[in-house]
Amino acid sequence: MSPVRRRILIWSTLGALVASGLVWSFWPEPVQVNMARVTRGPMQVSVSDEGRTRVREVYRVSAPVSGQLLRIDKHAGDNVVGGETVVGDLLPTAPSFLDVRSRAQAEAAVKSAEAAKDLAAAEVRRAKAEQAFAVSDLKRARALVAGGAISKADLEHAELAYATKAAQGASAEAALKVKDFDLQTAKALLMNPGSTAASARQAASIALLAPVSGQVLRVLHESEAAVAAGTPLFEIGDPKDLEVVVELISEDAVSIRQGAPATLTDWGGTTPLKARVRLVEPSGFTKISALGVEEQRVNVLLDIVEPHSRWASVADGFRVVAHIVIWQSENALQVPISAIFRNGAGWAAFAVRNGHARLTAVRIGHVNDETAEVLAGLKKDEPVIVHPSDRVRNGVRVEVRSASE
Repeated sequence: MSPVRRRILIWSTLGALVASGLVWSFWPEPVQVNMARVTRGPMQVSVSDEGRTRVREVYRVSAPVSGQLLRIDKHAGDNVVGGETVVGDLLPTAPSFLDVRSRAQAEAAVKSAEAAKDLAAAEVRRAKAEQAFAVSDLKRARALVAGGAISKADLEHAELAYATKAAQGASAEAALKVKDFDLQTAKALLMNPGSTAASARQAASIALLAPVSGQVLRVLHESEAAVAAGTPLFEIGDPKDLEVVVELISEDAVSIRQGAPATLTDWGGTTPLKARVRLVEPSGFTKISALGVEEQRVNVLLDIVEPHSRWASVADGFRVVAHIVIWQSENALQVPISAIFRNGAGWAAFAVRNGHARLTAVRIGHVNDETAEVLAGLKKDEPVIVHPSDRVRNGVRVEVRSASE
């Protein structure tokens, strides 16, 4: 090779190296990004708010007549037996003579109490009839499921119907007892000072009996005091028969359906409790928020479906946080909400294709705190950029900083 050609080859090689170095030094580096993938699987959307527990049926014991209430030795948490346990003693004052109007009112009150008792007795008979039908229906269901004529779900529905009718029967019998005591209270108003019954009641105290079996929830008057007729003295109920009351904003409540599943958190246990919506009350109310804003709220009642042994430490008036499911799907295409953003009037995401970010229009459906349902625009397992910075543009090269599968 001649010297001229050798010099040309050397300088050409050096020039190519310098040009390559310049191109390499000015070539834009790929943007470091975090990525996730579009997945398909179960998804839920729920509304959450604080709630409180309360005993489903609370029975308040009141003073039947005016008199001197003796000091009460019962305390909150004491067990009582309906119709047997004496929860307090009342020394009645001498009744006054009734004028014509007062006596007519008292007699009308007795008739009203008798009618209310008859109505409660009719409810007991109706509840027993429905319970008897539920028993026979359950027997038929068990026989049919043994022969394979119906499904196991139908049997479970029959068992649920029987348990519901049994509970309604117990509630009706308890209501009958309450009406019986109301009748006794009404009859006491007809006593005259000179009557034998009045003299006997002045000589001895009136024993206040627990109307139902359960526990004393609250003692409203503990010390000895003069009380008027109708003064509340006790509240009695079954602490195992709890429900959860959640005051939801009305626009959230309209999305909730009876029987919707729910979970209870922040109740003091390590794991959430399962619950179910029993009722969305048909009437709302106005409540002032902590910021002074008027809000329309609706009470949503939940039943705890876990065994009582799991939440035995929960009692009346405890705070919980309820998460009520308003929509769910077992096979929803979903993307992390950190990957989508507003783009004009719709939504978009940066999909990663061949190492480059591609701005992709996305149509989304339901959204929860973590993911959004994808209706169009993205495919399963397609990588997307989460929390895209202002350096990410359509077509820019990207490099994974940390993948989140």
